[in-house]
Amino acid sequence: MSRTVPVAVPRKGRPLEAVFERLASVADCEALADSVSSTLRYEKAITKGTTDPDHGPYERLADYSDPTDPFAPEYTLLRDSRDGFPRRVVFDSATVDLGDTKLQLIGREEPFRALRTHEFALGFDSADLVLEEVVELQAAGLGSLAEINRRINPKDTDVRVVTGLGDTVYHTLMATPELLNGEDLDRSFVDAHEGPLCISPRYERLVEAVLGTDTIEGVEFVYPDEEREEEAAIADSGLGVYLTMTGSTARDYGLVLGEHLFPSETVLMENASEGDATVDEIKTLLGEAVEETELSVA
Repeated sequence: MSRTVPVAVPRKGRPLEAVFERLASVADCEALADSVSSTLRYEKAITKGTTDPDHGPYERLADYSDPTDPFAPEYTLLRDSRDGFPRRVVFDSATVDLGDTKLQLIGREEPFRALRTHEFALGFDSADLVLEEVVELQAAGLGSLAEINRRINPKDTDVRVVTGLGDTVYHTLMATPELLNGEDLDRSFVDAHEGPLCISPRYERLVEAVLGTDTIEGVEFVYPDEEREEEAAIADSGLGVYLTMTGSTARDYGLVLGEHLFPSETVLMENASEGDATVDEIKTLLGEAVEETELSVA
């Protein structure tokens, strides 16, 4: 008998696209993945004000729905945090057929926390959130996904990282040439640095975990103003950590890119206390889908 397994997934953005890309590599769901990605990119453009919709959010929500198809995606409306708090169409659910097993993808604002409260056995979320919430702060820093589980106290949570999805964007060191004065921009440079280190406010604990408590001794965290780009604020302070893909914006502000500290990547997670043989099969299937993943399935 076919079994349906609920899986917590993000409601929007790069992590959700990474989930569908991984599923499309192991199941016949390319059309579903393309449909969800294109719909949410369009909705993001509407929310950012770069596209004017022909219909309101409720009409668009009805257009995206097909109640006659059990495998069609469903969407819902949320209040966005942008000016005016507009309603935004986001992912709600979809079913992916894996043969003997069906995955019911359930959208959650914070899938990691849904796993922590034992709502799901499996889920996908950003590795950043794991570092922000449960990875223990230690004197030495960490630099890879493979190190995360060793830094989780079993008393804090039953959730563990299974594998990364490869949608890697790095938390990267950036500095002005004047501050570097010809030195290499790496962890040892930060270790010797005393003064401001510019980061996004939400990443303070993450940066502490990645660099280590010894390295940030003598460092003063400073933060960008709400209306100022992070790279511009780092150029003002001299040294900082921010996410990079190409680094072009950082270079536009005259910054030197240094060491990639940690991959900001979507990860498959499990609540170990909720697992069973079917969950193990799904973990293996999804974990083996991409060879270059940094973690092997436990």
